[in-house]
Amino acid sequence: MEKSYQYYNQLFKGLELPLAFLDLDLLNNNIKEITKRANHGTIRIASKSIRCRYVLKHILESNPIFKGIMTFMPNEAIWLLENGFDDLLMGYPTVNKNALDAFCKATKKGKRIIPMVDDIEHLEIIQSIAKKQKIIQPICIDIDMSSDFPGIHFGVYRSPINNINKFKYLIDQLKNYPNLHLEGLMGYEAQIAGIGTNDPYMGFKNYAVKVMRNLSIIELAKRRKECIEYARKKGFALPLINGGGTGSIESTLAENYITEVTVGSGFYSPSLFDYYENFKHQPAVGFACEIIRKPKKNMFTVMGGGYIASGGIGLSKQPTPFLPKGFSLIQNEGCGEVQTPITYNGKEKLSIGDTILFRHAKAGELCERFNTLHIVSDGKIVETTTTFRGEGKCFV
Repeated sequence: MEKSYQYYNQLFKGLELPLAFLDLDLLNNNIKEITKRANHGTIRIASKSIRCRYVLKHILESNPIFKGIMTFMPNEAIWLLENGFDDLLMGYPTVNKNALDAFCKATKKGKRIIPMVDDIEHLEIIQSIAKKQKIIQPICIDIDMSSDFPGIHFGVYRSPINNINKFKYLIDQLKNYPNLHLEGLMGYEAQIAGIGTNDPYMGFKNYAVKVMRNLSIIELAKRRKECIEYARKKGFALPLINGGGTGSIESTLAENYITEVTVGSGFYSPSLFDYYENFKHQPAVGFACEIIRKPKKNMFTVMGGGYIASGGIGLSKQPTPFLPKGFSLIQNEGCGEVQTPITYNGKEKLSIGDTILFRHAKAGELCERFNTLHIVSDGKIVETTTTFRGEGKCFV
């Protein structure tokens, strides 16, 4: 499925650059591969990694294995409901009372939207609004899935519910909130789902990460099982038990309790996801910049490029020039705010006006930089569609 430089250059040359594009053929290939990896398990789509309604609909309609969306912001969830999407699970808690009121009104109308909680304060706010709306509002508890090793916190700081005793306390308090119903549990093992073990910038740390990942998988499966069993003992059926991400589809679904795994980044396959050893998806999304200068021999300058990914600062968060092959960033300059110089030792004969293709380090964040995605298929631009940003929806 690999596409050549000239395949894209002839499509984009002459268009207004920089531009973002989605290769529909590669996206469809990734959809098929992710479906195989899930082995008939249910997949919820992470909207933060997609940020385009066209793509969300395309994935949902591609296979019945894809059911529901995990949203990242309350106003985004409301907007998606208004645009025909349903079965929404909030990936993060919110204390926005206007949004929670809208959630409860949507529940009253028969929509399925489930806010995330991990604290008594969350329960109190949602209870007061659900009581006012005279409904039973389903909720989901976020369980922390990080691991602590000597001197190392392996994972991300999310939920404070990081052991069975804290979970029991929160569960036992639910009897005081009659307008809330515990629909499910979620646990996102970021250190497994979002960190590869073959990162060229990490060196020996890759081995350490691999060892800790294996230990963490065992520990987290035990923690999740204890929480599920206690909740069910207290009378909660838990029809929804969500976990994982692109990097942990197999290990998460290996836990028999899991009803669904969330996947987002794997559909676009940004550069950070090149560093996994157990799967390889295709670079379905990227951006094209135009050569505007030739400062010296074997060096070109393109307009744009400074679309740095979030998270801990490091070289791996820079965009990667990937076509034509042979480009590399200049360490002292990196990707610039307006222009990006790059060195070239490849075989293509390049001139001012040609395009250079880059990949973003993370998935959906690229859509925060562009209003549109040019949809490429079978050698043509078949459509130009809006991103969330292009629809005037910059949620975070």
